[in-house]
Parts: sequence; C-alpha cells; structure tokens
Amino acid sequence: QRFDDFQQAQRYCESLSEQLHDFDFEVDGLVVKVNRFEQQERLGATAKSPRWVAAYKWEKYEAITRLEDITVQVGKTGTITPVAQLKPVELAGTTVSRASLHNADEIVRKDVRVGDVVVVEKAGKIIPHIVRVEKHERPEGLPPFQFPVDCPECATALVKDEGGVYIRCPNQACPAQLKERLSYFAGRNAMNIEGLGEKLVDQLVGTGLVAGYGDLYRLTIEQVTALERMGETSARNLIREIARSKDRGLAQLLNALSIRHVGTRVATILARQFGSMETLQSVSIEELSETDEIGEIIAESIHRFLHGDYGQQAVSELQQLGLAMVSLEEVREAGPAVFAGKTIVVTGTLVQYTRSEVKRLIEQHGGRAASSVSGKTDYLL
Repeated sequence: QRFDDFQQAQRYCESLSEQLHDFDFEVDGLVVKVNRFEQQERLGATAKSPRWVAAYKWEKYEAITRLEDITVQVGKTGTITPVAQLKPVELAGTTVSRASLHNADEIVRKDVRVGDVVVVEKAGKIIPHIVRVEKHERPEGLPPFQFPVDCPECATALVKDEGGVYIRCPNQACPAQLKERLSYFAGRNAMNIEGLGEKLVDQLVGTGLVAGYGDLYRLTIEQVTALERMGETSARNLIREIARSKDRGLAQLLNALSIRHVGTRVATILARQFGSMETLQSVSIEELSETDEIGEIIAESIHRFLHGDYGQQAVSELQQLGLAMVSLEEVREAGPAVFAGKTIVVTGTLVQYTRSEVKRLIEQHGGRAASSVSGKTDYLL
C-alpha cells in the first residue's frame, strides 16, 4: 500500500491489527518505508539499519516465570553484562531460560531481584527480555541485587563509563576478555578463520598457548594436535586457515581488533578513507572526526587504541607476522608506482584534497607519506 502522509499509513497499520486472525500465516508487524529514492538518500543509514525504514509491531509474546539467579558475563571490550537465569518457560515456540538484563542501571530501574516472578517478552519473537517484575508476588525479604565491584574472571576493580551506564573490567589481559576477543577475531566478518570456535579458543587460552592475537600466527601443527579432540588433519587445516587470514585486508583487520565503537561499517569507512594502517596511525583525532560517519567519540576511541600500549603492541606484532595492513581496494586500484622509494612530506593548506586523501594517494603510488622533513625527504608538497 502507498500513502501520501504518515498518518494514513499509521491508520492502515492499526486497521490491519484487527484482521490478524484472518491471515493463514503469523504476522507480528509491518515495515513502513519512504519510497522516494532522493529522500532515502538524504535520510541515510546507521551501521545496522537504514533510517528510511521503520518496523511497526503490534503483537507481544509474553510469559511469566521465576528469576532463579543473576550472573554476569565479561565482553570483548570488558563490558560486564548481567544475565537473568530463568526457570525454563515456553515462549513463542521455544524454551527460554536466559535473558539479558543489559546493565546495572536497568536492574535498579526495574527493581529486579533473585527469586522474583517476572514477565518475559520476546521482541520480534527472537530476543527475550524482562518486561517487569510482578511485585505483588514477591516473597518477603528478597534483597536487592548487588552488582559486583571486581571482575568475576580476573578480580580487577570494575569501573563505570564516564557519563555512561556500562561497567567494565579495565584489565585488557583479563582471560574472559581475551577469549571473547579471539572468538570475535576469528569470526566471519573479521579474520574469518574457519575452525577456530569458542571451545578451541578456551583450550588455547587455558593451556597458555595463546595470550594475544599474534600467538595465533605462531601456533604449530604439533601444538594444536596435542589439544583435546584435535587430530593432525584438523590441526593442519586450522594452521592453513590462520595463515590464509593474513591477507584479509585493512577493513577486516580493524573490525577484528575489537576497538570500541568500531564494527564492520566503521572499519570499512576507515579503510576506504585512509588506505593503510600507517596512515591511520599518523592522523589526529580532528582528522578522524572529519571523516563521514566518524564522530568525536569514535575518533577518540580509535586514536586511543592505536596510540595506547596495548593497541600499538598488537598492531606492531601483527605487522611483523606479515598481516596485510592496507585496504584491499587500495591494492586493486593502485596505479603505477611512480613514487616508489620516495618519501614525501605534505604541509600547509590544501585546496582539492584533505591531508589524509593526499597521504593515501602517495602510498597508493608506492611512496611513503612522512609527517616531518628530514634527511630522507625527497619531496615537500
């Protein structure tokens, strides 16, 4: 259906909710979208979805059960996420026994306590979450949940994001973070290392064979064969897949490094804009934040990672191990290497290009873009 204004579309959505029982298939909502291409382009898209499309949902799938416990998980960037352990209940065709509680503030806001009777909903029949507590059924004397003050994995004191809601473990050597980061590193949208699943990551970290990204590329067939359920063929295949991942390119590597606020979309933008890790390391926060879709918060996060001890060491180690640190697009589009072996410094105000664009052009044609004049400088632009 097509409508001239949003109100007409909304009335149509509401009228359809009365006809759901007439359909011979399940419907939990509609998609409403702007159909003029020029307006779609102006509205743009976020990393996860276009802004010119909205879901209109009218049906909720709810169930009532008891909250048996609240546990916490440590994510790849140290985020501590509380998880509700529920008495198993059937909901929209599946058995639900766990639900995310998101953060400490959410627990306080909903006043969720272990032992409570809670209402669980599946958003879009997929992701379960706690809607509310049935406080009239609360047993007497249930204490409020006490969020941990130390990391459950490494005992490091937890810190809360300044001006935010998330509580994190700041220890980047935390085993739980390391396992999550390695699993993400091996994922399809990152380095795409087939065969490196969570159970194998647990073994590699637990046995001390892997304590960082670089250790993956030092593994031998003999070391992997000695692990549980890993024969020589499986070990050989894994080592081959790890070696192949060296050529995934800058975009996938940036995504794989678990830099806060950098996912597949931001990583792709960075790779296209700057072309190489060397250029990316040389630009300022201001230059980063001038890039389309890269705001100040993301720019600060990228700069802090690339110039912090942990990030510098990780990038340097992977570079020494032979991982590709340039955009695959740059490799495909590179022209003649007219600046091969030349060091060029760019300074002053540029009219047709940004500083990063000029640096990328220099590197694209085989040259080295330096930040200051020295005895090795061939040209000053």
